Amino acid sequence: MKNEGQPRLRSVVSYVQRGGRMTVGQQRAWEQHWPKLGRKVRDLEPGPVDFDAWFGRQAPVLLEIGSGMGETTSQLAAAAPELNYVAAEVYEAGLGQLMLRAENLGIENLRLINGDAVVLLTNHVAPDSLSGVRIFFPDPWPKKKHHKRRLIQPEFLALVASRLEPGGTVHMATDWEHYAEQMLEVANGEPALRNRYADEPGGWAPRPEWRPITKFENRAHDEGRECHDLIFEKK
Repeated sequence: MKNEGQPRLRSVVSYVQRGGRMTVGQQRAWEQHWPKLGRKVRDLEPGPVDFDAWFGRQAPVLLEIGSGMGETTSQLAAAAPELNYVAAEVYEAGLGQLMLRAENLGIENLRLINGDAVVLLTNHVAPDSLSGVRIFFPDPWPKKKHHKRRLIQPEFLALVASRLEPGGTVHMATDWEHYAEQMLEVANGEPALRNRYADEPGGWAPRPEWRPITKFENRAHDEGRECHDLIFEKK
């Protein structure tokens, strides 16, 4: 059943479907921690998630889309205990690994959502409610015929912008030059956003020291590719 008035974004999803089983440790973490820390998009009740109730406190909510195996996400959440940090990821083993990392680091300010972030944002996040959205190294779909599958498209970024509070930020990073240029073009074309680093060369944000170096960055460096960060804020 269609939701009247909702953006039509189903041709773009926030993930690539992956297979793979959980390790014993990931399965144990899932069984032990998922009831408190996690929810599946398909099981959410209609309407916006009450993040204050879920976290048991009022705090700025930051959404990371595509947390992968959680190495970066766990470090970022641990470094910002003042945030209610929400990680959206389709890969269950990745969320299991993230819960293991959170357990080891003693993280309390992290909640996990399994499923398509497009559906999450469209149906379960209130407008003007997020302090930030992070999208680090989304699938680049490097072949030209696949560019239409890339997550960062005008309709998607308009949806993200609508869920940000005024002054809230969307932070993107990629190690693929053409995708970086597409991200910049799309973000510059979104009227609700402005480039926080428009005066920097090319409009790229300086690489934040607080963002951990990922395996993707290390691979890009080995292959001679440059990483780009973009930080836009809601007007």
